[in-house]
Amino acid sequence: MMLMRTDPFRELDRLTQQVFGNATARPSAMAMDAYRSGDDFFVHFDLPGIDPETIELDVERNVLNVRAERRSPAPEGAEPLVAERPTGTFTRQLFLGDTLDTERIDASYEAGVLTLRIPVAEQAKPRRIAISGGDARKQLSG
Repeated sequence: MMLMRTDPFRELDRLTQQVFGNATARPSAMAMDAYRSGDDFFVHFDLPGIDPETIELDVERNVLNVRAERRSPAPEGAEPLVAERPTGTFTRQLFLGDTLDTERIDASYEAGVLTLRIPVAEQAKPRRIAISGGDARKQLSG
């Protein structure tokens, strides 16, 4: 599997919301889309209102960690009237398959969306193997 859908924090987020209610629960995992196009995987994370300077990405042993922080726009000492937008630290972990080239991940942030492009590793790409035998040479996809 190229990109595992496991999110070890999802169940904890759900339980926290059941116990404390949505108003005081920590923000749930950032919404994500992922797909393959040609020899690249793309992952999009919704991070509206995030200062790009707070976004941290790191890969360790095929685990991609995404961390971002949203601060309240209200100045210190202001009286909150409505506070529905979650603030604080958002985190997400992705388990990347061995067939992805974690050394060449590209990341960009635009219009509140963090986009990652993760190429398929060269050794994981399909290649043709020539087979010789007798007088005929055959090509097989492998």
